[in-house]
Amino acid sequence: MTKLTAESTRSPIRRRSSRIGLRQFVEAFAAEHPPLLLDSADLTIKDPTGVRRRFGAVFNYLTRVEFEVERNVLELRALMPDATETDKFFYEDVWSPQELQHGVLLDAVQHRIGMTPAPTELSRVGVPIRLAGLLSHLPGMLGVIRLLYYLTGAATERSAVIAYSRLVDGLRTMGEHAIASTVVVPIRRQEPGHFAFYRMSAESLVRDEGLSDWQLHLARILRRRSFELVGVNNRRQRAAFGDVARALHFDRDLEEVVRQVSLVERELLWAQHQGMKVPGYILAALQEAIELSKARGRIG
Repeated sequence: MTKLTAESTRSPIRRRSSRIGLRQFVEAFAAEHPPLLLDSADLTIKDPTGVRRRFGAVFNYLTRVEFEVERNVLELRALMPDATETDKFFYEDVWSPQELQHGVLLDAVQHRIGMTPAPTELSRVGVPIRLAGLLSHLPGMLGVIRLLYYLTGAATERSAVIAYSRLVDGLRTMGEHAIASTVVVPIRRQEPGHFAFYRMSAESLVRDEGLSDWQLHLARILRRRSFELVGVNNRRQRAAFGDVARALHFDRDLEEVVRQVSLVERELLWAQHQGMKVPGYILAALQEAIELSKARGRIG
């Protein structure tokens, strides 16, 4: 990454322009992509048993993750008590309502294919999150925590785009065009906007607001040590993620999947490591999930 001068990274005019641009982007995105409505979906399924056998684990996992944004909002409030107004507007008024409706649509498909919804955790905010929120008041720490939030969001949304794209392809191959076109495609259409917000926010924070070397170094350490796959909080959920990865054939081109998922952090955290194709901690997490899934023997 090109080394920026303090003047260029901390220019008040540049910082203000960046904040205004982000706010305008979020407002435009919200106007163009209101939360999806269940009534707009065609839930016709030709072969419920076949869909359940091939993609039941995928619908079950994604539904839970989408519904758990209710808890994610509570976590973000605890994690960043001094979050920017744009961050609050995005995660409370735009992202959360959209994601919850994604859950509603996916849950409707679950019921149609005879799936029992996975248990959700909607209210518990863990001690590490609360502790990080307290540390955010220390000089310089809020910037580190904000960057980790954006990197997590970017990786999550890229994972979602890949997952929904492969789910669409698989459903269409089965001839299940109704739910592919009126449930999964509309959901997939909203995810790139979420990714764009996280990417622009991270780039603005690093390049316009100007994080110091120690902040970036700490972010690298914390990201490597704290990385977790989306929706994973325990070993059982890690194996369930592995079921999803295998059903969507992540295991067939795993390094390419990780390359896409890690795009933003490779650019902002690891650009100085020219030989790094993908962050090892992301690749290792996916490999472990897939191995746990294979051990359970749920997916052929």
